Amino acid sequence: MTPTLLSEISVFVLAVFVGFEVISKVPTILHTPLMSGSNAIHGVILVGAMVITASATGPVQDGLGFIAVVLATINVVGGFAVTDRMLEMFKSRQPGGRGPGAPS
Repeated sequence: MTPTLLSEISVFVLAVFVGFEVISKVPTILHTPLMSGSNAIHGVILVGAMVITASATGPVQDGLGFIAVVLATINVVGGFAVTDRMLEMFKSRQPGGRGPGAPS
């Protein structure tokens, strides 16, 4: 195993542990707004996957790039669907009424 590969695997494993610890400390009430706010990051990942796929030089790279683009697209669309669903909870159900939590 090369030193570069070993250091990249070490960074990946540490990132998994840090990510798990950070996300596990988020209160349940903040989880959905936090995830909807991260949609911009997923958009950047999608653009990065498209750029990498465009510079692919072989069939294996093309295939992996295509899979990356598809998965990133599903992630972005799913994130916006969750955000839309979350915002639907705050809309008023009465025609002229106020939304939940509005002052009387």
